[in-house]
Amino acid sequence: MTNNERLNQYSDKQISAWLRGLLTVAYADGNFDPEEKEFIASLTQDELAPNTNLGDLEPITPQELAEALGDELDTKENFLRTAVMMAIANGVYSQSEADAVHAFQEALGLDIEALKSLEATLWNPEKEEDTSQEESHPPDLLKPVKNWLDDMNVQDPRLARFICKMVPSQCPFERDIVLFGKKIVHIPPMCKLNPLYEQLVGLRFRSLSFLADECKEDVTPYV
Repeated sequence: MTNNERLNQYSDKQISAWLRGLLTVAYADGNFDPEEKEFIASLTQDELAPNTNLGDLEPITPQELAEALGDELDTKENFLRTAVMMAIANGVYSQSEADAVHAFQEALGLDIEALKSLEATLWNPEKEEDTSQEESHPPDLLKPVKNWLDDMNVQDPRLARFICKMVPSQCPFERDIVLFGKKIVHIPPMCKLNPLYEQLVGLRFRSLSFLADECKEDVTPYV
């Protein structure tokens, strides 16, 4: 048995269900690219559960996820944290993503008060945004969910590797989309677009530290 195998906190069944749950959230808004699905599937098979024949990853029902994760409170809550981070990775929390997260929360028997503050930021595509305001919500509105996300401890090397792959090592650069020589849209850097970007970066740092300090892994591929 290797050092990493001894450090594994979750079973292959739990890891498989965990990744299927994240895939379900990513699919919720209908903007999940085939390349992203292929990335998650290959990462899961090769780095997270090489001894399990996962086949093609498919979305999972809330009931299936709850059964696979088991009754450990920390396991269920940590899954929900990563589900929220998957949902807001692009800086937008849509109603369909919120519905998927809420369904998982109910099936897992959790009542996370902090998520109510996040729901107040839901993006409504039919509502015209006021671009004259620098901030659409009071600065302290997301403080409860930020604290809740910051409380996540990484204790499984396979999950740590996934987080290091999922969260970019640096803030993606801002860019302009130009068509026929004319700028049609400006995309700000992710760190400005996503109000929870610092939480994503903090989780990535804790994952890197766990792999380096506890698992004695070479983390240069993730830096």
